[in-house]
Amino acid sequence: MTSADRSPLKLGWFSTGRGEGSRGLLTAALDAIDSGSLNARIEFVFVNRERGQHTGTDRYMDLVEQRGIPLVNLSSQRFRSDNGRAPWSELRGKFDEAVMELLKPYSVDVSVTAGYMLIAPILCLHYIMVNLHPALPGGPIGMIDQVIWELIRNRADESGVMIHVVTEALDLGPVVAYCRFPLSGPGYEGAWSEIDGHTNEELRADPGEDLGLFQAIRTSGVERERPLLVATLAAIGDGRIDLNAAGSADALDLTDEIEPGLARS
Repeated sequence: MTSADRSPLKLGWFSTGRGEGSRGLLTAALDAIDSGSLNARIEFVFVNRERGQHTGTDRYMDLVEQRGIPLVNLSSQRFRSDNGRAPWSELRGKFDEAVMELLKPYSVDVSVTAGYMLIAPILCLHYIMVNLHPALPGGPIGMIDQVIWELIRNRADESGVMIHVVTEALDLGPVVAYCRFPLSGPGYEGAWSEIDGHTNEELRADPGEDLGLFQAIRTSGVERERPLLVATLAAIGDGRIDLNAAGSADALDLTDEIEPGLARS
């Protein structure tokens, strides 16, 4: 069966929608759907903010509504306020249950968390959710800045981006796809030599994230996030990735699919 013979992959989309990265990931998926390279349909976008909370999120919601995609909102900030400002660790489960109630009208095959700034302990037990992480399988965990500093500390010679199933264990769900890239060559000229004789602690204090090597690693990863996400969703849709076998099957290395497109851009 070809991808054209399959029913469109039904996607849910979760985001806080606060910046260019979140909009870019959603736009990349929509562009791929429009071009026919991704046989999918976004059934809903859930945003954990309401209008007026953040300019970036308002722009994100404008995009969703302009594309005619059902937009579902529940402000996590207001939810906490309405619950006596209890610690969020005590409210995560209740919030997820409230979100699930709002999403009852929708049926999806898989959901994407793209710039979703909340841990979702209940949602991930009821929905198949996938998430981007800026490292190779088995690599550093944490936010992108933590990952990059760990790569620098370890004098790593390569890194990558992966997509994994969301679980209760942050960044440790089964990996379904990834791509890899060297931390040398074009874009890295002289970058490693500038850190010679300095500890990570010194570099983090000054120049911090303005360090040339830090910026080079960040750029290499970010420019692969959108094509990796689209390629992974396409592979799920055409059956090359079986999410039900995640963790028992090898993750799909999509490096060779992604690199030619980067060279042309």
